Amino acid sequence: MGMDEAITARIRMIIEAGDGLSGPDLLGFALDHAVTETGGLGGMVHLRGPGARPPQLTAVHGLIRPVARDWAEVEPAGASAPARAMARGTPVWAPALGTADGTGPALPAGSGLLAVPLITTEGVTGALSVLMAPAERPAPERWAAVEALAAWAAARLREGPPDRGRDRDRDGTGASLADDQVSQALWHMSDAFFAVDGDWRITFVNGEAERLLGTARTTLGRTLWDAFTRLSVDEAEPGLRGRYRRAAESGTPVGFEVRWPTNQRWYSMRLVPVPNGLTVYAADITASRAREAERAAAEHAAAERTARIGELTSALAQALTMRDVVNAIADRVLPPFGASGMVVQLIEGDVIRIAGAVGYPQPFLESIDGASIHEVSPVSEVYQSGAPAFVESAEEYTARYPGMAGRPAAAQKQAWAFLPLIVSGRNIGCSVVAFAEPRRLDAEERALLTALSGLMGQAIERARLYDMEHTRAKELQRGLLPRALPSLSSVTAAARYLPASEGIDVGGDWYDVIPLSGARVALVIGDVMGHGLSEAATMGRLRTAVNTLAELEFPPAELLTRLNDVVSELGDNLYATCLYAVYDPVGATCVFSSAGHPPPAVVRPGHPVRFAGGAPDPPLGAAQPPFETTEVSLEEGSLLVLYTDGLVESAARDIDRGMRHLASALSSAARVPGPEDA
Repeated sequence: MGMDEAITARIRMIIEAGDGLSGPDLLGFALDHAVTETGGLGGMVHLRGPGARPPQLTAVHGLIRPVARDWAEVEPAGASAPARAMARGTPVWAPALGTADGTGPALPAGSGLLAVPLITTEGVTGALSVLMAPAERPAPERWAAVEALAAWAAARLREGPPDRGRDRDRDGTGASLADDQVSQALWHMSDAFFAVDGDWRITFVNGEAERLLGTARTTLGRTLWDAFTRLSVDEAEPGLRGRYRRAAESGTPVGFEVRWPTNQRWYSMRLVPVPNGLTVYAADITASRAREAERAAAEHAAAERTARIGELTSALAQALTMRDVVNAIADRVLPPFGASGMVVQLIEGDVIRIAGAVGYPQPFLESIDGASIHEVSPVSEVYQSGAPAFVESAEEYTARYPGMAGRPAAAQKQAWAFLPLIVSGRNIGCSVVAFAEPRRLDAEERALLTALSGLMGQAIERARLYDMEHTRAKELQRGLLPRALPSLSSVTAAARYLPASEGIDVGGDWYDVIPLSGARVALVIGDVMGHGLSEAATMGRLRTAVNTLAELEFPPAELLTRLNDVVSELGDNLYATCLYAVYDPVGATCVFSSAGHPPPAVVRPGHPVRFAGGAPDPPLGAAQPPFETTEVSLEEGSLLVLYTDGLVESAARDIDRGMRHLASALSSAARVPGPEDA
């Protein structure tokens, strides 16, 4: 087959460039260019082993490790393309079917293997093979290019082995280790290669194997176990000797990875049994393992970042108030980064306001709360640019912001991440994650904090709006409740409003004491279901309605009937509980009706606490009048206690248990002169 002039010229230039090469460098050079000239997927070179050893893989290009491992040796009488090329002394083309089908180890489906023999004056020394796709016979010019490169490499193999290989003796007999071209190639292999006989005596080592087992002069002829003992291999890898024995006994090639004790590097070892012993290939895979470890670490870090973002997202979704948000950020963000504090600074006009902080001295927070945003500071910088700023040390802070030189010491911090709080394209402030020691955040950490700052901004804005509504509702509720209870001659009244828990303390609870004619007194307590500004406003409307109806001196059942109409008119989804009682000091009686409200507690001197009335009627908005009326006697010194369900019922305590606790508390209070609550 011939080559055109362009290819011929290019092959001549390649040969001239490789003129000074020998050994494995020569074979690798020829193989690389053979693959390039044909546009192949990869390639390999096999050289015949000494004696009865099968041809061994000496050079490889572009083949993944499992494929190269399967082709570590070639069965001389096999049907593979390299075996046939060496047997015939002529090039062989063989399409590959993708599975081991009797023509050799598996190759990618749809490809083919062109094997060209390496022929020296002593005969066929090996084969150079190129893997191509598609599985079509190569064009004549490509075929000829591979033949030319193989012939050039084979001719160069006639040169003698390097001096350091010629002078090595085997078992002190003076026989040269590098007495053929195969030994020369094996000697220069980049991977370690050594051989042992049936008695485990070392018969061959190449240059790399010397580094594992010691110098050839002191190693050859000694048993492999002597080398293991001298190098303390058994102590570092106690199972290694057993693996070697099992490979030899099984007659099947074995591969595994091991960390060599003398240099602490990782090797992929392949043990290949041969008729008169065992050959061992040891490829240094330290770099590839390090890359795999880096990939695994990166994947683990990515998974951790995803988990942290997920955890923070979930926590922020449940956070209502600014305190909830700050606590969620502190719990989910500070520990993974080893941070010692954080502060949320919102910008109101031109002023910085501290919305929440953890891990900062209070005097420092007070010093920056209310400061102007126009000061040259990292907060101002982040607010103006909308980009995060990272400061790794107090020295860097002072250099960048000389006018703020005293702040690191005052804050007791040494490194900072200043993160903008962006909401709908609007910068509302800055969240600062701080460290007690100098800290350099890598690119991954900075990217994660920047991503988290987006979640923080959204949650902080929601919490800010919630807090504003919460404050307005609380102010409204406080304003709608009685400022003071009236002073009455017939009863002594006392009241206490106490929120049930943080975050839900604004709702529709109300109470009132209303003087009536004839020294009678109306006592009312109610609860609009729900929490927020709307419920507080509805509570005010119902309280006004009750006062109006009370002035008309409707009896309790009639008053609740009319109040039920009011609630129904306010909306289908509005419900409220209410207990309305009228105390008559003349008859020392109290008449009341209840719409879904807990029964009043009656404390009489010398008697146990009891809860008056039966099951209450449904709440206002769901009730169907008429309402039941209950009458109780209240002798002088009795205590009548009205309360809302929040006092006796919670997620952790049922209402029956809560009422028992209330009765116990009232019994204790009744022994002390004067009521504490009503």
